[in-house]
Amino acid sequence: MEKNEIRAVIKYLCLKKMSSKDIHSDLVETLGDSAPPYSTVARWAKEFKLGRTSTEDEHREGRPSTSLTEDNVKKVEDVVLADRRVTIRYEAEVTGISYGSVQRILANELHMKKVSARWVPRMLTDEQKKNRIDISRVNLQKFQADQENFLFRFVTMDKTWILHFDPETKQQSMTWKRASSPTPKKFKVSSSAEKVMVSVFWDAQGIIMVEYLEKGATITGSYYADQIRRLREAIKEKRRGKLRAGVLFHQDNAPAHKAAVAMAAIQETGFELLEHPPYSPDLAPSYFYLFPRLKERLRGKKFEDDSEVMAAVEAFWEGQKKRIFFKRNPGFRKKMD
Repeated sequence: MEKNEIRAVIKYLCLKKMSSKDIHSDLVETLGDSAPPYSTVARWAKEFKLGRTSTEDEHREGRPSTSLTEDNVKKVEDVVLADRRVTIRYEAEVTGISYGSVQRILANELHMKKVSARWVPRMLTDEQKKNRIDISRVNLQKFQADQENFLFRFVTMDKTWILHFDPETKQQSMTWKRASSPTPKKFKVSSSAEKVMVSVFWDAQGIIMVEYLEKGATITGSYYADQIRRLREAIKEKRRGKLRAGVLFHQDNAPAHKAAVAMAAIQETGFELLEHPPYSPDLAPSYFYLFPRLKERLRGKKFEDDSEVMAAVEAFWEGQKKRIFFKRNPGFRKKMD
């Protein structure tokens, strides 16, 4: 509704002897976020009750006709910088500027928009942030010193849950339609409770070893230590020359991975362990690169039991070309071949 139309409604409801609070509630119920703030409703209701008849703004000699003044922009900016969670309606009430004008100032003058916070696993302390930078810098220096050798020696692992049914995302369900066609509907579906834990060990040539956690079992330090020993045998069988070159092994900081028995197994196998920054799954290759590809492929499919899940995971690995696992450059491709 236009400003004058809203003012006319306020005038009409004032004639019906409604209070400013009731008028504002009625407008909010009808117009939602487009309703004017209570301060505006109260001001106009007071004017009409005092005998005003016009819904037009009064002519103000020598004053700008727009609310987009430097002073108003500064007012809006000060409020939003003091509390970045404030609503536009609150801004309008505090500054005395109309709802629409606050919107325009935020969007067109301050170039700001309201966004949701990005989920992170943990709020890091300053010391942990510094540790994250230091560890990342050390690993980057090792890579830059001899990129081809680093990629040839590098082996990483991680584990993830694969659900028996994980609904497809809204983006995945998007379809093309004509303007005259009805909009397709998507019903909300819950994920299944049944799931399988999969541990994946891989390098720049592809998957080295995949293991599935048996029902009722738990990944402990001893369980993981046995996996490390099996990984060494798999590397010996599938990656000629990697053990001789020396494996650069990467894992996250899960308790089972850092257990004394697991660390002893890593030392026993002769792997050189690369440190991983604290609380940083976003820096684990499996989580920011490999697992999203796997889960995107399986999302929306229903599996009757664990064996079907495992078969689908294996089929996914077999269908992947070698080039998705490593950075393609002539020297490294030749070394891999």
